[in-house]
Amino acid sequence: MKIKARIMDRKKIQRAIARIAQEILERNKSPEDLALVGIRTRGVPIAERIASGIESEEGLKVPIGTLDITMYRDDLSSSQERAEVHRTDIAFSVNDKDVILVDDVLFTGRTIRAAMDSLIDFGRPRTIQLAVLIDRGHRELPIRADYAGKVLPTSRKEVVQVQLEEIDGQDEVLIVEGEA
Repeated sequence: MKIKARIMDRKKIQRAIARIAQEILERNKSPEDLALVGIRTRGVPIAERIASGIESEEGLKVPIGTLDITMYRDDLSSSQERAEVHRTDIAFSVNDKDVILVDDVLFTGRTIRAAMDSLIDFGRPRTIQLAVLIDRGHRELPIRADYAGKVLPTSRKEVVQVQLEEIDGQDEVLIVEGEA
């Protein structure tokens, strides 16, 4: 795949995540009722970074969970190779919590729908909010981000690639040519 543009570097990603953490605190008057749930793979380190920002600001450790949505996806088919299922780890009650789902890129909304279905199996949150690093448009479902690091209009032929230090060895957001 050919890189068309570098959209964010390490500093821009850090600023976007810090801003998301601040917006979460401003919107939610009871930070002790917050919980963050990162959607595998790159939503998890983003959730951890947001939690770190909240802890720095409020001195409050927000619980963090990890959600694998593989079995909730609507694009799994019996003809597909075996889907790799990872561990979901939510070691706290989501009941009556303000749960912030965290992902790297919001595109069609189907991943978020699957994540909400999966999360509801763990209980009944007071609210479910959505934080994403990149909102690239092209929704197929009526889902929107409550917090977005960057709104990035793209064509369907472009791919937004988020790379994070914890997984990829570096922080950057790229637009590459290819089919989404």
